[in-house]
Amino acid sequence: MRNRTISSVSMVVFLVVLAVAVTNSPGWPAVQKSFFDPTAFRESFPDIWDAFWLNVRMFLVAEPLILVLGLLIALARGLRAPMWAPLRVLAAVWTDVFRGVPTLLLILLFGFGIPALRIKGLTNEPVVWGTVALVVSYSAYVAEVYRAGIDSVHPGQRAAARSLGLSDGQTSRFVVLPQAVRNVVPPLLNDFISLQKDTALVSVLGPIEALRAAQIYASDTFNYTSYVVAAVLFISLTIPMARYTDWLLARQRRRKAAGGSW
Repeated sequence: MRNRTISSVSMVVFLVVLAVAVTNSPGWPAVQKSFFDPTAFRESFPDIWDAFWLNVRMFLVAEPLILVLGLLIALARGLRAPMWAPLRVLAAVWTDVFRGVPTLLLILLFGFGIPALRIKGLTNEPVVWGTVALVVSYSAYVAEVYRAGIDSVHPGQRAAARSLGLSDGQTSRFVVLPQAVRNVVPPLLNDFISLQKDTALVSVLGPIEALRAAQIYASDTFNYTSYVVAAVLFISLTIPMARYTDWLLARQRRRKAAGGSW
């Protein structure tokens, strides 16, 4: 109790000192008018709020696709039979290439390059290709997270499963993957926190999502409070996810310390 009280008091003192230092700086009135104007906040909020739902929809579509594709890539990299060499190489190239290319560049390549091919039957919708680019980029990172989780499962688990008569496929499905997925849930949530923010990158293709709506308001009024509005909306999603990730990590540590499963 005493430690919590000291922590709380020290945090309050720090915030008060910081607020006093910022608000008493010579340029604060100009910064407040440009970035923290209450009138501009109220005016820009409705449009940015409506546009923000496009970010949410892109996130909700991309997340399950990334989980599935990342798992398939991780499993392909773990194949050891010679006949699966092409899949193994393809999976390795996928992770190496798409982790190395900046996400923004992938969005530009997919959003402008693929529609330029004029392939019959393919949509030219920028939101679709922006979301595809996010899936491709993040699947490479998530695949490595899965692979780390699979490698973290003790080899004795595989040996025990095989001794019970389970095939390689059954061992992976019923023994290895359940443990691996539980081990990597916290880092996966960290990736999805980043994914939620990176949906704003799709604005370079033209869709009016939260960042684009903020840019439109700022260009019309020469006031940048709209960017603060967009930031607040993104934070309203990312902070709860971050705290949930911390809670999962703490629970995982407690259970490991107690000698139990995750």
